[in-house]
Amino acid sequence: MLLGVNIDHIAVLREARKINDPNIIDAIGICKLSGADQITIHLREDRRHIHDEDAINIIKLSPLPVNLECSINKDIIDIVCKLKPHRATLVPENRDEVTTEGGLDLASNMEKLQKVIEKLHQNEIEVSLFIDPTQQMIELSRELNVEWIELHTGSFANIYAMLYGGLQNSHHSIKELELPRNTLTKKFNNSIQEIQNASKYAHKLQLKVAAGHGLNYQNVKYMTNINEIEELNIGQSIIARSVFTGLEKAIIDMKKLVQ
Repeated sequence: MLLGVNIDHIAVLREARKINDPNIIDAIGICKLSGADQITIHLREDRRHIHDEDAINIIKLSPLPVNLECSINKDIIDIVCKLKPHRATLVPENRDEVTTEGGLDLASNMEKLQKVIEKLHQNEIEVSLFIDPTQQMIELSRELNVEWIELHTGSFANIYAMLYGGLQNSHHSIKELELPRNTLTKKFNNSIQEIQNASKYAHKLQLKVAAGHGLNYQNVKYMTNINEIEELNIGQSIIARSVFTGLEKAIIDMKKLVQ
């Protein structure tokens, strides 16, 4: 199983003071030396963390393949085609969100997605779709002729956090937190089964399967047991741990868990 390290949160820290410290370029060599298999970044429409210059330099200098997450906004896709990362992962984007809150709604965007994917393929960029782990989304992904899907594991991670470690994010109500433990356990087991079923079905349809969102050092073990998942993209938890351990050790520790 491969590990993609999302380094967006280094830029989040930089943007807190609007200075070039920490320098995100310093991370890419450490990622390589620490055993990461891929660099992942998200070029958002509002440029809240990664900037155009960051994306240019990371893609130019990275010794590892770069997975560039982006919306299907025309201006963003034009930039991606010029930058030519190894892969473009198409994600939903809402400027009011703190982080991505779900998978792409493929059914409502098929025509636009077909054009975007065709353009990316013409520029020799492989394409992944960030989707919820449902049969319908996998079938539509196959129809769109992409190479990869990335299963959104946010719901799984949130239920895990409620069950074992408090809030994953602020979207949970008090009522959700007060659910009986056996109810939460059932929801948790169902979320794992959903990801397992989706992975197997996608693999059957000859789609490469990645997964990500909300994965950390405690819950990642549930994903590593799913043989059809070829890659995990993990960012926030690695960068958070690196504050205390250093980035090299944080990546090495996660790589050991993934393997």
